[in-house]
Amino acid sequence: MPPSHASTADSKPAGPSGGVQSLERAFDLLERMADAGGEVGLSELSASSGLPLPTIHRLMRTLVVCGYVRQQPNRRYALGPRLIRLGESASRLLGTWARPYLSRLVEETGETANMALLDGDEIVYVAQVPSKHSMRMFTEVGRRVLPHSTGVGKALLAHTPADEVRALLARTGMPAATEKTITTPEGFLDALELVRRAGYAVDDNEQEIGVRCLAVSVPNSPTSAAISISGPAGRVTESATERIVPILQQVAGELSEALASSGTNGG
Repeated sequence: MPPSHASTADSKPAGPSGGVQSLERAFDLLERMADAGGEVGLSELSASSGLPLPTIHRLMRTLVVCGYVRQQPNRRYALGPRLIRLGESASRLLGTWARPYLSRLVEETGETANMALLDGDEIVYVAQVPSKHSMRMFTEVGRRVLPHSTGVGKALLAHTPADEVRALLARTGMPAATEKTITTPEGFLDALELVRRAGYAVDDNEQEIGVRCLAVSVPNSPTSAAISISGPAGRVTESATERIVPILQQVAGELSEALASSGTNGG
């Protein structure tokens, strides 16, 4: 007998990318579901993706069987629990990939460098490279804090719609970490406007007295990410800020490009 060959439409290459079409379509659907932020119906996915309903139904059925999507009692679909482990592993890797860039920040600024993500309503630190100074800041990797009292929180939320920011603050509350912590939604929204104008965020003794932090978001990151430097207020002065911010912005741009690359070598 001659060797058999798969001939289904979904196994055909997707053109110039050389990928398997069904895989590309399945991951596209998962990303659309993540963007939707909740439950979606097949008709909504069909409208947004341009794929026919039978194709979407077949792909979703496979994703449900694999545990990456779950079908709700109302017949709509939501992201499944098996994605959690993948996301946690990817978050750890994100910190690993960021470390060389954080090391450069330490070399060029002299201060401790951090990377943080927005995970639900909280900030989680995923990487840190400490300053070489004997007096330096230390934040444990994996530590979770509320966004309203941090520079990275302001950087990550600066371009979030105001009603979504208000809803987040209502869920978390705005406890004062120090007497300088912003504790009203209006005050925090004003601070976000300053971040948008300046292109960077400041935590000025708001998380811990005596500590100043400068932060910028990582543009076009696959998940909301920010990098920052933190140090004693006596070193992270206004004049130091003018020197450090351009370095932060440059490193964030380079990290963004590294995260956007496919990791292939053209072969």
